[in-house]
Amino acid sequence: MDRRVVLLGLLSSPLAACETLDPAVIDGILGGAGGLSQADAAMGIRAALNNGVGNAIANLGVVDGFLGNALVRIPLPKVLQDVQSYLEPIGADGLLVELQQQLNRGAEKAAPVAKDIFVKAVSDLTITDAINIVRGPDNAATDYLQSRTSFELAQLFAPIMENALGQTGALQLVDQVAGQLRNVPFAPGLGADARADLVKHGVDFGLEGIFYYIGQEEKAIRENPAKRTSEILRRVFGAYA
Repeated sequence: MDRRVVLLGLLSSPLAACETLDPAVIDGILGGAGGLSQADAAMGIRAALNNGVGNAIANLGVVDGFLGNALVRIPLPKVLQDVQSYLEPIGADGLLVELQQQLNRGAEKAAPVAKDIFVKAVSDLTITDAINIVRGPDNAATDYLQSRTSFELAQLFAPIMENALGQTGALQLVDQVAGQLRNVPFAPGLGADARADLVKHGVDFGLEGIFYYIGQEEKAIRENPAKRTSEILRRVFGAYA
């Protein structure tokens, strides 16, 4: 029977949810694919994710990393987009244009500071997680990182984003926008939590942009041998190419 079929069968069993699967069994099966061991699988996935995090930070943690990139540019919150649609035709949306710019600048400042948070999350990946990810779809490692860490990352990312938004002037701008909206007929109010809402909006879209780039890097490593820039990446992803 094909060793890969056997492995998939084992991983679909209840044992795959814990670390009780016999190491000798897995090592024997993985060994049929170029001698790939459990340790290799975990090391390779960690390397791929660390590459993805590095790629994301390099692309996003710079001036115009978010603002100049239509794929990840952070939009204004929906309520402000609606207001802008009324003010833009009469050239009165200057504060909103500046607010969106500063929101993206905040994400650009926050991204590099969050790198250690991602690296720590990658180090917690287990053997069973790694084996499942190696055999998974193009974004399996990214999905793992996102599903396991999004809540914690958001909690840790929020004060970084708030501080960055304060330094770029975005929080002061949202106060000015709220004041001006009170003088605009039929304009919705931003509410007492406008600053907190803006921070959360920036965190949500900032993390979404980072995970987008992590996913792109993972997909490239799986599909393109030239992206496997270390021996462990070549061993792990080359074995299942």
